[in-house]
Amino acid sequence: MANQSNLNIPNSLEEHWMPFTANQDYKESPRLMTNASGVYYTDHHGNKLIDASSGLFCNPAGHNRPEIREAVSKQLEELDYVQPFQQGFPGSFELARKISQHTPGDLNRIFFTICGSSAVETAIKTAVAYHKARGEGHRSHIVGRERGYHGMNVGGISVGGMISNRKTFASILMPNVHHLRHTHLPEHKFVRGQPETGVELADDLDRIAMNIGGENIAACIVEPIAGSTGTLVPPKGYLKRLREICDKHGILLIFDEVITGWGRTGKTFGAHSFDVIPDMMTMAKAMTNGVMPMGAVASKENIYDTITKSSPKGTVEFFHGYTYSAIPASVAAALAMQDIFEKENLIKRAQEMTSYFLDGLFSLKDIDSIVDIRGYGMMGGIDIKMDERPGKSGYAVFKKLFEAGLSLKATADCLIVAPPFICEKSHIDEIIEKLRTGITNYQKNN
Repeated sequence: MANQSNLNIPNSLEEHWMPFTANQDYKESPRLMTNASGVYYTDHHGNKLIDASSGLFCNPAGHNRPEIREAVSKQLEELDYVQPFQQGFPGSFELARKISQHTPGDLNRIFFTICGSSAVETAIKTAVAYHKARGEGHRSHIVGRERGYHGMNVGGISVGGMISNRKTFASILMPNVHHLRHTHLPEHKFVRGQPETGVELADDLDRIAMNIGGENIAACIVEPIAGSTGTLVPPKGYLKRLREICDKHGILLIFDEVITGWGRTGKTFGAHSFDVIPDMMTMAKAMTNGVMPMGAVASKENIYDTITKSSPKGTVEFFHGYTYSAIPASVAAALAMQDIFEKENLIKRAQEMTSYFLDGLFSLKDIDSIVDIRGYGMMGGIDIKMDERPGKSGYAVFKKLFEAGLSLKATADCLIVAPPFICEKSHIDEIIEKLRTGITNYQKNN
């Protein structure tokens, strides 16, 4: 096996500058994946690892789905590319129609992008364009939230609130951006589901509006559940309060559902789970099961109508888009994924597995180095006690988990657990068992 697996090692690791990676450390002992099927990866040593975070929240249907693979292959044989400006192809219109059948309220105008980051940029620009089209071009301020993650483009890190993503680029961030406080209070430790306290934190938006004038704010963008920072579940009533304050001041409410969208909360979108309808919603990741790059922004009809009707017929109404917006291969993957959602009732399956998953997750609270656990739906966060500096213990545990046969996403000292929806109870048991093994092995050396 060793000789065979060595054939999969590249001649050199030096040329590839890897994203969000400790490159120097990684290249001394690389973790190379060579195969994936179902809920498992295989690395270049031939070891099998269970996928505990659906890739990066991307693969709720598991890996190596033949339906998606065949759909993409067939599409490439028929039409590989068409420019998305002033032209199109039937698949993107069909996909938009299918998505609109699942979005809340009348968020049924779908603008396709290439990923979650570009979806956020699109939503921000849409909000500004909407207000300008209705004669309120002075609305130039955007409100984000501490510990929020909205991608890695300049707009996204400006409205986002993860310090390490922002500090190097502070000199080029967008002006007129403000941040709500994050919602994770000290008394929320080891709370399963939504905390009972903290709804008043939403009043930060009202305070910001009073300070700069609510009439100057274009939009407020939040994740229904802050995902990349470690599954910060909103307090009960918090999102509804934000909706009320936005309505009071004429502010557009944007939900970033790149992580929570398509079943992660147990319902199609976080908006459904928390019974709050935003004005716009971003999505990506699970749209294509992570197979092809794609993102989208769903907007209310009035937003689309206001922007498109502000320009004479025959002229471009919204000067925005991407070379790879709704390219045929990505659309084919997304249409195939829509069929999988429907035929396998994946979202209901996620909902039915939620209780079992959370029971397992919170069973780990007896481990000494765990200082907090949070969870909602099929997503959870486990905070590891900090060692000297932020991120050191999280990375060390991440490597121990890999050795134990488990792959997941770690942010700083938080382990993010988000299993594929196709998991059986035995897979959840394996994830929890390997979490316990990996974290315990870390403790033995610290």
